Amino acid sequence: MNTDSIKAQSAKGKVEGPNGTDGASLEQSADLFLVTFDCPKDPDNPKDWSLARKWMVTSVLSATGFNRIMVSTIMAPALPAIAAELHISNEFESVMAMSVYLLATAFGPLVFGPLSEIYGRAPLLHATNLWFLIWNAACGFAHQKSLLITARLLAGLGAGAVYVLASGVLGDVWYPEQRGRSLGMYLLIPLLGVAVGPIIGGFIVAGTTWRWIFWSTSIFQAIMTLASVPIFQETYAPLILFRKARRLRTQSGDHRYHTTNEKLVEGRSAFWVLRWSLSRPIRLLLFHHIIQIQACLSGLSYGILYLVLSSYSDLWTSTYHESVSTSGLHYISVCVGEVIGAQIGGFLMDHIFARLKARANGITKPEHHVPVMIPASLVTLLGLLLYGWGAQRRRSWLMVDFGVAIFTCGQQITGQALQAYVIDATPEYASSASASSQLFRSLCAFGFPLFAPAMHSALGYGWANTVLGLVVLTSTIPATIAILLYGDKLRVKGEGRL
Repeated sequence: MNTDSIKAQSAKGKVEGPNGTDGASLEQSADLFLVTFDCPKDPDNPKDWSLARKWMVTSVLSATGFNRIMVSTIMAPALPAIAAELHISNEFESVMAMSVYLLATAFGPLVFGPLSEIYGRAPLLHATNLWFLIWNAACGFAHQKSLLITARLLAGLGAGAVYVLASGVLGDVWYPEQRGRSLGMYLLIPLLGVAVGPIIGGFIVAGTTWRWIFWSTSIFQAIMTLASVPIFQETYAPLILFRKARRLRTQSGDHRYHTTNEKLVEGRSAFWVLRWSLSRPIRLLLFHHIIQIQACLSGLSYGILYLVLSSYSDLWTSTYHESVSTSGLHYISVCVGEVIGAQIGGFLMDHIFARLKARANGITKPEHHVPVMIPASLVTLLGLLLYGWGAQRRRSWLMVDFGVAIFTCGQQITGQALQAYVIDATPEYASSASASSQLFRSLCAFGFPLFAPAMHSALGYGWANTVLGLVVLTSTIPATIAILLYGDKLRVKGEGRL
Protein backbone atom coordinates (compact mmCIF):
# COMPACT_ATOMS: atom_id res chain seq x y z
CA MET A 1 0.00 0.00 0.00
CA ASN A 2 1.20 3.52 -0.77
CA THR A 3 1.17 5.26 2.63
CA ASP A 4 3.29 8.28 1.71
CA SER A 5 0.17 10.39 1.27
CA ILE A 6 -1.45 9.44 4.60
CA LYS A 7 -0.95 11.64 7.61
CA ALA A 8 -2.14 10.79 11.12
CA GLN A 9 -2.60 13.90 13.20
CA SER A 10 -3.51 14.22 16.86
CA ALA A 11 -7.14 14.94 17.66
CA LYS A 12 -6.35 18.57 18.51
CA GLY A 13 -3.71 19.13 15.87
CA LYS A 14 -4.21 20.87 12.55
CA VAL A 15 -4.32 18.88 9.37
CA GLU A 16 -3.29 19.98 5.94
CA GLY A 17 -6.14 21.37 3.88
CA PRO A 18 -7.04 20.78 0.23
CA ASN A 19 -4.48 23.25 -1.09
CA GLY A 20 -1.62 22.08 1.06
CA THR A 21 -2.27 24.61 3.81
CA ASP A 22 -3.30 24.06 7.39
CA GLY A 23 -6.93 23.07 7.65
CA ALA A 24 -9.42 22.60 10.45
CA SER A 25 -8.92 20.10 13.27
CA LEU A 26 -10.41 16.65 12.72
CA GLU A 27 -11.04 13.78 15.08
CA GLN A 28 -8.18 11.29 15.45
CA SER A 29 -10.20 8.43 13.97
CA ALA A 30 -10.79 10.46 10.82
CA ASP A 31 -7.18 11.68 10.64
CA LEU A 32 -5.85 8.14 10.41
CA PHE A 33 -7.35 7.82 6.93
CA LEU A 34 -7.16 11.43 5.79
CA VAL A 35 -5.33 11.75 2.48
CA THR A 36 -3.23 14.92 2.28
CA PHE A 37 -0.03 16.13 0.69
CA ASP A 38 3.27 15.23 2.33
CA CYS A 39 5.15 17.96 4.16
CA PRO A 40 7.29 19.84 3.46
CA LYS A 41 7.55 18.73 -0.17
CA ASP A 42 5.24 16.51 -2.19
CA PRO A 43 5.71 16.11 -5.97
CA ASP A 44 1.96 15.72 -6.33
CA ASN A 45 1.27 19.07 -4.65
CA PRO A 46 1.06 21.71 -7.41
CA LYS A 47 2.62 24.29 -5.09
CA ASP A 48 5.68 22.05 -4.75
CA TRP A 49 6.12 21.40 -8.48
CA SER A 50 9.34 22.46 -10.13
CA LEU A 51 9.46 25.98 -11.54
CA ALA A 52 9.59 24.57 -15.07
CA ARG A 53 6.41 22.59 -14.51
CA LYS A 54 4.65 25.56 -12.95
CA TRP A 55 5.58 27.82 -15.83
CA MET A 56 4.38 25.24 -18.36
CA VAL A 57 0.81 25.27 -17.08
CA THR A 58 0.95 29.03 -16.52
CA SER A 59 2.19 29.62 -20.06
CA VAL A 60 -0.69 27.63 -21.56
CA LEU A 61 -3.18 29.92 -19.85
CA SER A 62 -1.10 32.95 -20.76
CA ALA A 63 -1.18 32.10 -24.48
CA THR A 64 -4.88 31.28 -24.29
CA GLY A 65 -5.57 34.60 -22.58
CA PHE A 66 -3.62 36.42 -25.27
CA ASN A 67 -5.87 35.11 -28.03
CA ARG A 68 -9.09 35.71 -26.09
CA ILE A 69 -8.16 39.31 -25.29
CA MET A 70 -6.91 39.93 -28.82
CA VAL A 71 -10.22 38.74 -30.23
CA SER A 72 -12.07 41.15 -27.94
CA THR A 73 -10.33 44.18 -29.50
CA ILE A 74 -9.34 43.05 -33.00
CA MET A 75 -12.69 44.13 -34.43
CA ALA A 76 -12.29 47.81 -33.53
CA PRO A 77 -10.61 48.97 -36.79
CA ALA A 78 -12.87 46.71 -38.87
CA LEU A 79 -16.19 48.06 -37.59
CA PRO A 80 -16.76 50.44 -40.55
CA ALA A 81 -16.06 47.68 -43.09
CA ILE A 82 -18.28 45.21 -41.24
CA ALA A 83 -21.07 47.77 -40.97
CA ALA A 84 -20.93 48.49 -44.71
CA GLU A 85 -20.99 44.85 -45.81
CA LEU A 86 -23.58 43.59 -43.32
CA HIS A 87 -25.81 46.69 -43.63
CA ILE A 88 -25.42 47.80 -40.01
CA SER A 89 -27.17 51.14 -40.11
CA ASN A 90 -26.25 52.86 -36.84
CA GLU A 91 -23.28 53.23 -34.52
CA PHE A 92 -25.00 51.45 -31.63
CA GLU A 93 -25.39 48.21 -33.60
CA SER A 94 -21.81 48.50 -34.81
CA VAL A 95 -20.44 48.80 -31.27
CA MET A 96 -22.80 46.04 -30.15
CA ALA A 97 -21.21 43.63 -32.63
CA MET A 98 -17.90 44.13 -30.84
CA SER A 99 -19.11 44.52 -27.25
CA VAL A 100 -21.48 41.54 -27.18
CA TYR A 101 -18.38 39.34 -26.89
CA LEU A 102 -17.60 41.03 -23.59
CA LEU A 103 -21.21 40.67 -22.46
CA ALA A 104 -20.90 36.90 -22.90
CA THR A 105 -17.70 36.77 -20.86
CA ALA A 106 -19.77 38.05 -17.93
CA PHE A 107 -21.94 34.95 -17.73
CA GLY A 108 -19.77 32.07 -18.94
CA PRO A 109 -17.45 32.26 -15.89
CA LEU A 110 -20.42 31.90 -13.53
CA VAL A 111 -20.69 28.32 -14.79
CA PHE A 112 -17.11 27.47 -15.71
CA GLY A 113 -15.56 28.71 -12.45
CA PRO A 114 -17.59 26.43 -10.16
CA LEU A 115 -17.36 23.50 -12.60
CA SER A 116 -13.56 23.73 -12.50
CA GLU A 117 -13.84 23.26 -8.71
CA ILE A 118 -15.76 20.03 -9.24
CA TYR A 119 -14.26 18.44 -12.36
CA GLY A 120 -10.87 20.17 -12.41
CA ARG A 121 -9.14 22.85 -14.44
CA ALA A 122 -7.93 20.71 -17.37
CA PRO A 123 -11.31 19.42 -18.66
CA LEU A 124 -12.79 22.92 -18.56
CA LEU A 125 -9.83 24.43 -20.38
CA HIS A 126 -9.94 21.91 -23.24
CA ALA A 127 -13.74 21.99 -23.60
CA THR A 128 -13.97 25.80 -23.69
CA ASN A 129 -11.03 26.01 -26.10
CA LEU A 130 -12.97 23.88 -28.59
CA TRP A 131 -16.21 25.81 -28.05
CA PHE A 132 -14.49 29.15 -28.60
CA LEU A 133 -12.73 27.85 -31.72
CA ILE A 134 -15.99 26.77 -33.38
CA TRP A 135 -17.92 29.99 -32.79
CA ASN A 136 -15.06 32.37 -33.47
CA ALA A 137 -14.56 30.72 -36.85
CA ALA A 138 -18.30 30.99 -37.47
CA CYS A 139 -18.05 34.79 -37.14
CA GLY A 140 -15.96 34.83 -40.31
CA PHE A 141 -18.75 33.13 -42.29
CA ALA A 142 -21.50 35.52 -41.16
CA HIS A 143 -23.44 37.23 -43.96
CA GLN A 144 -26.04 38.82 -41.68
CA LYS A 145 -25.52 41.06 -38.70
CA SER A 146 -27.73 38.83 -36.56
CA LEU A 147 -25.53 35.80 -37.25
CA LEU A 148 -22.36 37.75 -36.52
CA ILE A 149 -23.69 39.03 -33.20
CA THR A 150 -24.96 35.57 -32.21
CA ALA A 151 -21.71 33.81 -33.09
CA ARG A 152 -19.74 36.53 -31.33
CA LEU A 153 -21.90 36.07 -28.24
CA LEU A 154 -21.38 32.29 -28.20
CA ALA A 155 -17.64 32.68 -28.75
CA GLY A 156 -17.53 35.00 -25.76
CA LEU A 157 -19.18 32.39 -23.56
CA GLY A 158 -16.24 30.05 -24.15
CA ALA A 159 -13.67 32.85 -24.01
CA GLY A 160 -14.68 33.88 -20.51
CA ALA A 161 -13.47 30.62 -19.00
CA VAL A 162 -9.80 31.60 -19.20
CA TYR A 163 -10.34 34.52 -16.82
CA VAL A 164 -11.53 32.32 -13.96
CA LEU A 165 -9.24 29.40 -14.79
CA ALA A 166 -6.24 31.72 -14.63
CA SER A 167 -7.07 32.88 -11.10
CA GLY A 168 -7.67 29.31 -10.02
CA VAL A 169 -4.49 27.88 -11.54
CA LEU A 170 -2.27 30.71 -10.29
CA GLY A 171 -3.69 30.13 -6.82
CA ASP A 172 -3.15 26.38 -7.21
CA VAL A 173 0.53 26.42 -8.12
CA TRP A 174 2.08 29.59 -6.66
CA TYR A 175 2.61 30.56 -3.04
CA PRO A 176 1.35 33.98 -1.80
CA GLU A 177 4.94 35.25 -1.60
CA GLN A 178 5.23 34.62 -5.36
CA ARG A 179 1.87 36.11 -6.28
CA GLY A 180 3.14 39.36 -7.75
CA ARG A 181 5.85 37.77 -9.85
CA SER A 182 3.60 34.98 -11.13
CA LEU A 183 0.79 37.39 -12.04
CA GLY A 184 3.22 39.75 -13.74
CA MET A 185 4.73 37.01 -15.88
CA TYR A 186 1.36 35.39 -16.64
CA LEU A 187 -0.07 38.72 -17.82
CA LEU A 188 2.96 39.61 -19.95
CA ILE A 189 1.61 37.79 -23.04
CA PRO A 190 -2.17 38.40 -22.65
CA LEU A 191 -1.64 42.13 -22.23
CA LEU A 192 -0.01 42.22 -25.65
CA GLY A 193 -3.39 41.18 -27.06
CA VAL A 194 -4.92 44.54 -26.17
CA ALA A 195 -2.55 46.31 -28.57
CA VAL A 196 -1.87 43.53 -31.06
CA GLY A 197 -5.59 43.03 -31.75
CA PRO A 198 -6.37 46.46 -33.22
CA ILE A 199 -3.01 46.60 -35.03
CA ILE A 200 -3.52 43.24 -36.72
CA GLY A 201 -7.17 44.09 -37.37
CA GLY A 202 -6.20 47.34 -39.08
CA PHE A 203 -3.73 45.68 -41.44
CA ILE A 204 -6.10 42.80 -42.20
CA VAL A 205 -8.86 45.23 -43.16
CA ALA A 206 -6.43 47.25 -45.28
CA GLY A 207 -5.03 44.20 -47.08
CA THR A 208 -7.91 41.73 -47.36
CA THR A 209 -11.44 41.03 -46.08
CA TRP A 210 -12.43 41.58 -42.46
CA ARG A 211 -13.40 37.89 -42.31
CA TRP A 212 -9.74 36.96 -41.94
CA ILE A 213 -9.85 38.66 -38.55
CA PHE A 214 -11.78 35.65 -37.29
CA TRP A 215 -10.24 32.98 -39.48
CA SER A 216 -6.67 33.88 -38.54
CA THR A 217 -7.40 33.93 -34.81
CA SER A 218 -9.25 30.60 -35.17
CA ILE A 219 -6.20 29.01 -36.81
CA PHE A 220 -4.07 30.27 -33.92
CA GLN A 221 -6.62 28.91 -31.45
CA ALA A 222 -6.59 25.48 -33.13
CA ILE A 223 -2.80 25.27 -32.80
CA MET A 224 -2.94 26.26 -29.12
CA THR A 225 -5.74 23.80 -28.39
CA LEU A 226 -3.74 20.89 -29.80
CA ALA A 227 -0.59 21.98 -27.96
CA SER A 228 -2.35 22.40 -24.62
CA VAL A 229 -3.58 18.80 -24.37
CA PRO A 230 -0.19 17.20 -23.54
CA ILE A 231 1.24 20.29 -21.78
CA PHE A 232 -1.48 21.37 -19.38
CA GLN A 233 -1.65 19.19 -16.27
CA GLU A 234 -4.35 19.17 -13.62
CA THR A 235 -3.60 21.71 -10.86
CA TYR A 236 -6.67 21.63 -8.62
CA ALA A 237 -5.45 20.15 -5.35
CA PRO A 238 -8.79 18.75 -4.06
CA LEU A 239 -9.23 16.78 -7.29
CA ILE A 240 -5.65 15.48 -7.17
CA LEU A 241 -6.18 14.37 -3.56
CA PHE A 242 -9.51 12.76 -4.46
CA ARG A 243 -7.80 10.68 -7.13
CA LYS A 244 -5.16 9.64 -4.59
CA ALA A 245 -7.80 8.63 -2.07
CA ARG A 246 -9.72 6.68 -4.70
CA ARG A 247 -6.53 4.87 -5.72
CA LEU A 248 -5.76 4.00 -2.09
CA ARG A 249 -9.27 2.67 -1.56
CA THR A 250 -8.89 0.46 -4.62
CA GLN A 251 -5.40 -0.78 -3.75
CA SER A 252 -6.08 -1.49 -0.07
CA GLY A 253 -9.74 -2.44 -0.20
CA ASP A 254 -10.28 -0.09 2.74
CA HIS A 255 -12.98 2.47 1.98
CA ARG A 256 -12.18 4.66 4.97
CA TYR A 257 -9.53 6.64 3.07
CA HIS A 258 -10.94 10.08 2.28
CA THR A 259 -10.10 13.71 1.63
CA THR A 260 -11.24 16.82 3.46
CA ASN A 261 -13.59 17.76 0.63
CA GLU A 262 -15.18 14.32 0.53
CA LYS A 263 -15.90 14.60 4.25
CA LEU A 264 -17.52 17.99 3.77
CA VAL A 265 -20.04 16.67 1.22
CA GLU A 266 -20.54 13.26 2.82
CA GLY A 267 -24.17 12.22 2.54
CA ARG A 268 -24.94 14.83 -0.10
CA SER A 269 -26.18 13.92 -3.55
CA ALA A 270 -24.27 14.78 -6.72
CA PHE A 271 -27.09 17.14 -7.68
CA TRP A 272 -26.78 18.99 -4.35
CA VAL A 273 -23.02 19.39 -4.81
CA LEU A 274 -23.52 20.71 -8.35
CA ARG A 275 -26.26 23.12 -7.29
CA TRP A 276 -24.28 24.39 -4.30
CA SER A 277 -21.16 24.89 -6.40
CA LEU A 278 -22.92 26.63 -9.29
CA SER A 279 -24.59 29.06 -6.91
CA ARG A 280 -21.30 29.97 -5.20
CA PRO A 281 -20.34 32.94 -7.44
CA ILE A 282 -23.73 34.57 -6.93
CA ARG A 283 -23.63 33.90 -3.17
CA LEU A 284 -20.20 35.48 -2.98
CA LEU A 285 -21.34 38.50 -4.97
CA LEU A 286 -24.46 39.00 -2.87
CA PHE A 287 -23.09 38.33 0.61
CA HIS A 288 -19.27 38.42 0.66
CA HIS A 289 -18.23 42.05 1.22
CA ILE A 290 -14.65 41.50 0.06
CA ILE A 291 -15.87 40.16 -3.27
CA GLN A 292 -18.35 43.03 -3.58
CA ILE A 293 -15.60 45.62 -3.12
CA GLN A 294 -13.28 43.87 -5.54
CA ALA A 295 -16.03 43.39 -8.13
CA CYS A 296 -17.04 47.06 -8.08
CA LEU A 297 -13.46 48.34 -8.37
CA SER A 298 -12.57 45.85 -11.09
CA GLY A 299 -15.75 46.61 -13.01
CA LEU A 300 -15.09 50.34 -12.95
CA SER A 301 -11.49 49.86 -14.07
CA TYR A 302 -12.37 47.43 -16.86
CA GLY A 303 -15.24 49.58 -18.10
CA ILE A 304 -13.06 52.68 -18.38
CA LEU A 305 -10.35 50.69 -20.16
CA TYR A 306 -12.75 49.41 -22.81
CA LEU A 307 -14.31 52.84 -23.15
CA VAL A 308 -10.86 54.11 -24.11
CA LEU A 309 -10.16 51.13 -26.38
CA SER A 310 -13.44 51.44 -28.27
CA SER A 311 -12.99 55.15 -29.02
CA TYR A 312 -9.21 55.36 -29.41
CA SER A 313 -9.08 54.41 -33.09
CA ASP A 314 -11.88 56.88 -33.89
CA LEU A 315 -9.92 59.67 -32.19
CA TRP A 316 -7.01 59.21 -34.58
CA THR A 317 -9.10 58.80 -37.73
CA SER A 318 -11.65 61.56 -37.12
CA THR A 319 -9.66 64.15 -35.15
CA TYR A 320 -6.08 63.53 -36.33
CA HIS A 321 -7.16 62.29 -39.80
CA GLU A 322 -4.96 59.19 -39.86
CA SER A 323 -5.64 56.02 -41.83
CA VAL A 324 -7.28 53.01 -40.18
CA SER A 325 -4.07 50.95 -40.27
CA THR A 326 -1.99 53.79 -38.84
CA SER A 327 -4.52 54.53 -36.10
CA GLY A 328 -4.17 50.96 -34.88
CA LEU A 329 -0.50 51.54 -34.10
CA HIS A 330 -1.45 53.87 -31.27
CA TYR A 331 -2.75 50.87 -29.33
CA ILE A 332 0.90 50.02 -28.73
CA SER A 333 0.83 52.68 -26.00
CA VAL A 334 -1.96 50.74 -24.28
CA CYS A 335 0.13 47.60 -24.41
CA VAL A 336 3.33 49.29 -23.22
CA GLY A 337 1.56 50.82 -20.23
CA GLU A 338 -0.04 47.57 -19.17
CA VAL A 339 3.11 45.48 -19.58
CA ILE A 340 5.17 47.98 -17.58
CA GLY A 341 2.43 48.14 -14.96
CA ALA A 342 2.30 44.34 -14.67
CA GLN A 343 6.05 44.10 -14.07
CA ILE A 344 6.32 47.07 -11.73
CA GLY A 345 3.17 46.04 -9.90
CA GLY A 346 4.37 42.46 -9.50
CA PHE A 347 7.71 43.58 -8.06
CA LEU A 348 6.15 46.13 -5.70
CA MET A 349 3.49 43.69 -4.51
CA ASP A 350 6.00 40.99 -3.57
CA HIS A 351 8.36 43.55 -1.99
CA ILE A 352 5.61 45.11 0.14
CA PHE A 353 4.20 41.66 0.96
CA ALA A 354 7.61 40.47 2.25
CA ARG A 355 8.10 43.59 4.38
CA LEU A 356 4.62 43.41 5.91
CA LYS A 357 5.08 39.70 6.56
CA ALA A 358 8.34 40.37 8.38
CA ARG A 359 6.73 43.16 10.36
CA ALA A 360 3.93 40.76 11.37
CA ASN A 361 6.45 38.14 12.60
CA GLY A 362 5.96 35.82 9.65
CA ILE A 363 2.17 36.02 9.52
CA THR A 364 0.82 36.43 5.99
CA LYS A 365 -2.45 38.14 5.15
CA PRO A 366 -4.11 38.70 1.76
CA GLU A 367 -4.38 42.38 2.71
CA HIS A 368 -0.60 42.67 2.33
CA HIS A 369 -1.12 42.81 -1.45
CA VAL A 370 -3.26 45.95 -1.61
CA PRO A 371 -1.29 49.00 -0.33
CA VAL A 372 0.12 49.55 -3.82
CA MET A 373 -3.39 50.42 -5.05
CA ILE A 374 -3.28 53.91 -3.53
CA PRO A 375 -0.34 55.29 -5.55
CA ALA A 376 -1.58 53.35 -8.59
CA SER A 377 -4.89 55.26 -8.53
CA LEU A 378 -2.96 58.56 -8.61
CA VAL A 379 -1.00 57.31 -11.62
CA THR A 380 -4.29 56.39 -13.34
CA LEU A 381 -5.68 59.88 -12.77
CA LEU A 382 -2.53 61.50 -14.16
CA GLY A 383 -2.68 59.36 -17.29
CA LEU A 384 -6.32 60.17 -17.96
CA LEU A 385 -5.66 63.90 -17.57
CA LEU A 386 -2.72 63.82 -19.99
CA TYR A 387 -4.66 61.77 -22.54
CA GLY A 388 -7.91 63.72 -22.25
CA TRP A 389 -6.58 67.26 -22.38
CA GLY A 390 -3.93 66.35 -24.95
CA ALA A 391 -6.66 65.05 -27.27
CA GLN A 392 -9.00 67.93 -26.45
CA ARG A 393 -6.42 70.52 -27.52
CA ARG A 394 -5.03 68.37 -30.34
CA ARG A 395 -1.53 68.21 -28.94
CA SER A 396 1.15 65.98 -30.38
CA TRP A 397 0.38 62.28 -30.60
CA LEU A 398 3.29 61.72 -28.19
CA MET A 399 1.45 63.44 -25.35
CA VAL A 400 -1.76 61.53 -26.00
CA ASP A 401 -0.05 58.13 -26.28
CA PHE A 402 2.10 58.84 -23.24
CA GLY A 403 -1.02 59.69 -21.25
CA VAL A 404 -2.71 56.45 -22.30
CA ALA A 405 0.42 54.48 -21.35
CA ILE A 406 0.47 56.11 -17.88
CA PHE A 407 -3.27 55.47 -17.49
CA THR A 408 -3.06 51.76 -18.36
CA CYS A 409 0.05 51.33 -16.20
CA GLY A 410 -1.81 52.59 -13.13
CA GLN A 411 -4.88 50.54 -13.93
CA GLN A 412 -2.84 47.38 -14.36
CA ILE A 413 -1.16 47.74 -10.98
CA THR A 414 -4.53 48.23 -9.28
CA GLY A 415 -6.15 45.29 -11.07
CA GLN A 416 -3.23 43.01 -10.35
CA ALA A 417 -3.32 43.78 -6.63
CA LEU A 418 -7.07 43.14 -6.51
CA GLN A 419 -6.69 39.83 -8.32
CA ALA A 420 -3.93 38.71 -5.96
CA TYR A 421 -6.04 39.72 -2.97
CA VAL A 422 -9.03 37.64 -4.06
CA ILE A 423 -6.87 34.60 -4.92
CA ASP A 424 -5.37 34.57 -1.43
CA ALA A 425 -8.61 35.51 0.33
CA THR A 426 -10.48 32.54 -1.21
CA PRO A 427 -7.69 30.04 -2.06
CA GLU A 428 -9.77 26.95 -2.72
CA TYR A 429 -12.55 28.82 -4.52
CA ALA A 430 -10.52 31.40 -6.41
CA SER A 431 -12.24 30.53 -9.69
CA SER A 432 -15.72 31.09 -8.27
CA ALA A 433 -14.61 34.35 -6.64
CA SER A 434 -13.07 35.45 -9.92
CA ALA A 435 -16.32 34.59 -11.71
CA SER A 436 -18.20 36.90 -9.34
CA SER A 437 -15.97 39.85 -10.17
CA GLN A 438 -15.82 38.91 -13.86
CA LEU A 439 -19.58 39.45 -14.05
CA PHE A 440 -19.15 43.09 -13.10
CA ARG A 441 -16.01 43.51 -15.19
CA SER A 442 -17.58 42.22 -18.37
CA LEU A 443 -20.87 44.06 -17.90
CA CYS A 444 -18.97 47.32 -17.47
CA ALA A 445 -16.70 46.53 -20.41
CA PHE A 446 -19.85 45.90 -22.46
CA GLY A 447 -21.76 48.95 -21.27
CA PHE A 448 -19.19 51.73 -20.97
CA PRO A 449 -18.27 51.87 -24.70
CA LEU A 450 -21.96 52.33 -25.56
CA PHE A 451 -22.05 55.81 -24.00
CA ALA A 452 -18.52 56.83 -25.06
CA PRO A 453 -19.62 58.75 -28.20
CA ALA A 454 -22.29 60.73 -26.34
CA MET A 455 -19.96 61.46 -23.42
CA HIS A 456 -17.13 62.71 -25.62
CA SER A 457 -19.59 64.76 -27.67
CA ALA A 458 -21.08 66.43 -24.60
CA LEU A 459 -17.97 66.94 -22.46
CA GLY A 460 -15.06 66.62 -24.85
CA TYR A 461 -12.10 64.38 -24.15
CA GLY A 462 -10.67 66.70 -21.50
CA TRP A 463 -13.56 66.97 -19.06
CA ALA A 464 -14.78 63.43 -19.77
CA ASN A 465 -11.42 61.96 -18.76
CA THR A 466 -11.17 64.31 -15.77
CA VAL A 467 -14.49 63.01 -14.45
CA LEU A 468 -13.45 59.40 -15.05
CA GLY A 469 -10.13 59.94 -13.28
CA LEU A 470 -11.75 61.53 -10.24
CA VAL A 471 -14.22 58.65 -10.03
CA VAL A 472 -11.31 56.19 -10.01
CA LEU A 473 -9.48 58.15 -7.32
CA THR A 474 -12.46 58.66 -5.01
CA SER A 475 -13.46 55.01 -5.20
CA THR A 476 -10.07 53.27 -5.03
CA ILE A 477 -8.48 55.10 -2.09
CA PRO A 478 -11.40 54.70 0.38
CA ALA A 479 -11.88 51.07 -0.67
CA THR A 480 -8.19 50.31 -0.14
CA ILE A 481 -8.23 51.88 3.32
CA ALA A 482 -11.36 49.87 4.19
CA ILE A 483 -9.67 46.64 3.07
CA LEU A 484 -6.56 47.37 5.13
CA LEU A 485 -8.58 48.20 8.25
CA TYR A 486 -11.39 45.67 8.07
CA GLY A 487 -10.38 43.09 5.45
CA ASP A 488 -9.55 40.29 7.87
CA LYS A 489 -12.90 40.66 9.67
CA LEU A 490 -14.81 40.76 6.39
CA ARG A 491 -13.03 37.62 5.17
CA VAL A 492 -13.94 35.68 8.31
CA LYS A 493 -17.54 36.87 8.04
CA GLY A 494 -17.71 35.79 4.38
CA GLU A 495 -16.31 32.27 4.88
CA GLY A 496 -19.80 30.91 5.53
CA ARG A 497 -20.78 31.84 1.97
CA LEU A 498 -18.21 29.50 0.36
